[in-house]
Amino acid sequence: MTGITIALSKGRIFDETVPLLAAAGIQPLEDPETSRKLILQTNRTDVRLIIVRASDVPTYVQYGAADMGVAGKDVLNEHGGIGLYQPLDLRIACCRMMVAVRDDFDYESAVRQGARLRVATKYVQTARDHFAAKGVHVDLIKLYGSMELAPLVGLSDAIVDLVSSGSTLKANHLKAVEHIADISSRLVVNQAALKLKYAVIQPMLDAFALAVQK
Repeated sequence: MTGITIALSKGRIFDETVPLLAAAGIQPLEDPETSRKLILQTNRTDVRLIIVRASDVPTYVQYGAADMGVAGKDVLNEHGGIGLYQPLDLRIACCRMMVAVRDDFDYESAVRQGARLRVATKYVQTARDHFAAKGVHVDLIKLYGSMELAPLVGLSDAIVDLVSSGSTLKANHLKAVEHIADISSRLVVNQAALKLKYAVIQPMLDAFALAVQK
């Protein structure tokens, strides 16, 4: 099969990927926000899009269910990037990975005194690596959503989460106290697919790269 399957997630990543796809001559024939279909055809008979959870994109590409995909660096860090070629930072869906605490929590003092902190996060691997590098002892609590609630009800001392404008933190009386990493979305490609379908995939990569530079 010479057709190409591209894995995308709904929402911001999909919306910001559409202009890049257009630069490669690819246009989805349906909007995932209004269509219930999980496989979307495009104007090119050799290219289709599949709609998956953001956290699942690297897995679909790793195992060859998709040839290419777009995934946030946050997701790739948690996945480990095994079996994936990451040729391009698309510079879309940009945000920051931050440590945040309640407004009234003295984070610096707690760290300085060697306190063992409880940290709630969806990004367990990222948090573990960050605090280990700082020599801070933490108990990690995995959550899947509503991270801001954890410090407010005493579940955790801090959270590690993505921050865009910071307005959600502010609305919940939280403050960002530490910057872990700048996050953007990357193009990921299955390594075997790149070899087998090079004639189709490489022109797409070139078109994406040109579009990102503009």
